[in-house]
Amino acid sequence: MDNDVSTTGIATADLSNLSERELKLKVNEIRSRIEKSERQLASIFKELKINRTDVDELKEKRDFLNQLVKEKVAKAQELRRKRDEINRAIGKYKEKRSGVNSKTQELFSGIAVLKEQRDECNKLSHGSMESISNVYEAELDAFLNKELLLVVEIKIFQKLNDLSKRLEAAKKANELHAQIQESYRESKGIHKEGDEFHEKIQALSDESQVCHLEMLENFKSADEIRKEANLYHALLSENITNINKIKEKIDPLKTNIASSRNEISLYLDRLKDLQLTKDEHKVNQKHSNAREKLHKNARLSMEDLKLLIEKGDVKFSTKE
Repeated sequence: MDNDVSTTGIATADLSNLSERELKLKVNEIRSRIEKSERQLASIFKELKINRTDVDELKEKRDFLNQLVKEKVAKAQELRRKRDEINRAIGKYKEKRSGVNSKTQELFSGIAVLKEQRDECNKLSHGSMESISNVYEAELDAFLNKELLLVVEIKIFQKLNDLSKRLEAAKKANELHAQIQESYRESKGIHKEGDEFHEKIQALSDESQVCHLEMLENFKSADEIRKEANLYHALLSENITNINKIKEKIDPLKTNIASSRNEISLYLDRLKDLQLTKDEHKVNQKHSNAREKLHKNARLSMEDLKLLIEKGDVKFSTKE
């Protein structure tokens, strides 16, 4: 309290040395000090109210943004789960397509072998089965039904033997060709199945990509919102720190006000004592004047009479 003596250090003896004017100056000084502290206290409470309003607004914004973050992250996680599920389905279709491709490769490898065998048979036959059969039947007819020289018969027999081998090769070539055609027909069905698997894989891949991009967008959005929420949280923490600092000023001011009020009560009590002494002196002076008037049989005022009665200078006797 500035350079003033504390309340506990003020003794009545100390105040007795002060004049009424000095006491009144001291009272006014302390009142000014109390008023100043009360204004400071009111200002602090006003500042606290503003800061608490800011705290509520910041907390509301922060909590709202944190809720948005939770929703965005939950959405992103759901999209990731869906994407992974789609990717597992893609993996299964790829396995099936790989099986189809292996089977197709196996078929074409078999077709290549059959083609080689057929081509070898065609080289041995040197013609179609129909043309060879016609020549064979004509030669056989001549061998069986015509009168031929032995040399000619031997040549025809040798030719028939050669034609028989060619005919067998042509027959085998036809059988191999039929197998090749059947393999081609089978490969077309397998290829169609492979195309269906490929189309499903492509469609699912597109869906997976959409989920993936949307998931990344939600995670990115959550990060941006989280940064904003963290900013509001930092402002909130700063405001709470400020509020605590402001609160620290309250108790010292309250203590100061209470101490000043205790101090001023001592000065007011001393002024009251002085006033009572002063009033008593005035009453005694008036009483002395009234007694003097009474002794001189001078005219008494109602106040003079009242004082004389109160002091016992004038008594009234009552007769029954």
